[in-house]
Amino acid sequence: MEVFYLLCSILSTFFTSLALSLFLPFRFYFTRHRPHPPLSTTQVEAVSLYEGTVWHERRRPIRHSFRYSVRYALFDLDHAPNTPPDHLSVEEARRFTKTDGPVFLLTIPPSVGYEQNPLSIYYCYDLEGNAKLLKKCIAEVTNTPWGERVLFVFDPDSDLVAKPLHVSPFMDMLGNWSLRANAPDQNLLVTISVQHPELGDYFFATLKAKRVSQESVHDHALFFWLMPHKVALWIYWHALKLWWKNVSFIQHPRYTKPSYREEASNRNRKLLCCPGLRWNKDKHMQVGGSDSVTEVETDHEERCFVWRDAKWPWS
Repeated sequence: MEVFYLLCSILSTFFTSLALSLFLPFRFYFTRHRPHPPLSTTQVEAVSLYEGTVWHERRRPIRHSFRYSVRYALFDLDHAPNTPPDHLSVEEARRFTKTDGPVFLLTIPPSVGYEQNPLSIYYCYDLEGNAKLLKKCIAEVTNTPWGERVLFVFDPDSDLVAKPLHVSPFMDMLGNWSLRANAPDQNLLVTISVQHPELGDYFFATLKAKRVSQESVHDHALFFWLMPHKVALWIYWHALKLWWKNVSFIQHPRYTKPSYREEASNRNRKLLCCPGLRWNKDKHMQVGGSDSVTEVETDHEERCFVWRDAKWPWS
């Protein structure tokens, strides 16, 4: 059933994106020639565009590495006129990180009806006089093809987080994620490594990007055209390569160890790496509190991770 659904989903995405892509030239033409209210300087500056590369390297049990080009958008959640759906609001991000300054979301916007974001990051600042200081980041990790998601807070200077999500069928749930991110300016850098109890530091990933001049981009839809599709293609293609190299295929832990989330929380609590996040009764995330929470969150007052379950048929 799952394989059949995956194939149908791929075909549906292909034809939907193809149809919407055919309308892009017309959209571009009418956007250029149709009068519309000009955006304020604040709204224009509220979205920064970045272009760069993602690099992955696996060192054990076999060596496998690749890189691909990516394009990201950095949204000022206080001022951006249109932000991608299905992400945290600026108020939620501030509440989770206990910050009082601007919040920026780094993500790949949807393109022609499709979204693919293995990692989105919220940069949360504190205000100190007239200056702003990057205090905390929120990682929003989504796995493919299941569409599960986990959110957690980390220190951008350097942090260690127990692995909370099955992101690849060629990696087990053991080990920790070591994360680091700079305050995005003209250059942007995010690094992640996996510290495994048996394989050591066997996996590394980096995102390096530079800001693109707004004057060189006439239409954001064209700038990000098929960008999510390219990311998905790289994910599936290199999964096939790892399978071809006889890397062990690991079943999703919900089948073999349903308590993997609780175990990740317990390991992470020992690391003392991030404050607690949780869902309240209205399905909004909060820090602490006494509202009723989802089943995963009922055992402890504070949790380091917030999960979103997969949809049918992956659930």
